[in-house]
Amino acid sequence: MGVREEEAVGFEHIRVEQAGDVALLTLHRPEVLNAYQPDMGDEIVTAFDAFREDDEVRAIVITGAGRAFCAGVDLEFLKRERARAERGEPVERRIGEEHFVQGFAADLAAYPKPVVAAVNGPAIGVGVTMTLPCDVRIAAEGARFGLPFAKLGMLPGLGSTHLLPQIVGLAAALDLVLTARTIDAGEALRIGLVSRVVPGERLLDEARALAGRMAECDPAALAAAKRALHAGASSDLAAAMALEKALSAEIRERRRV
Repeated sequence: MGVREEEAVGFEHIRVEQAGDVALLTLHRPEVLNAYQPDMGDEIVTAFDAFREDDEVRAIVITGAGRAFCAGVDLEFLKRERARAERGEPVERRIGEEHFVQGFAADLAAYPKPVVAAVNGPAIGVGVTMTLPCDVRIAAEGARFGLPFAKLGMLPGLGSTHLLPQIVGLAAALDLVLTARTIDAGEALRIGLVSRVVPGERLLDEARALAGRMAECDPAALAAAKRALHAGASSDLAAAMALEKALSAEIRERRRV
């Protein structure tokens, strides 16, 4: 594997391991409920870049350590960043300028391997938006989801203004964003934000089993299916069928080589 667990000593905010064809990426700042800051984003991007190039990895699961998935942006980091700016000191890492925020959603939309988000606990703010580009989201019974951006005078990012309405529909997306309320796993399932809810102790087993079933499929077919479905969701029937035909031809040609 391109980033093996024993080689991941350079990672401070995530952990990476592999079982068979499935890689597990764990957000690992449990002392602050896996709160996000730019270095975590950089590490996630680095790991996914390595997974992309690693033929031994055929599916990825992303989850959180401890009792939360991700409690949103690290508020202490934001306070330090703002204090430095107020003192006129240079700000080394300004949240929102890193590739994770600017480009990771687009990366995953074009990502050739299936990605499963296993939401093990509270997912707030960026903790929700980082799951939206994933192919499948499953949740533990105790998970909660919140998009409090409007209360903070902000818009949700990572492409969520496009992805959230596609996933849950415009009405539900407006409800979640404009009220800034938090919902439980049951409501997340009802509106389609997650595709299944399982007991917390079974979450990782279920996520790995799901990713494992994906990993059993032909990688070229999986990559083509993801591309076709993303394109088909925003095109007309004729265009979708034309792309299906073209991608099927590419798969057949690749098998001949």
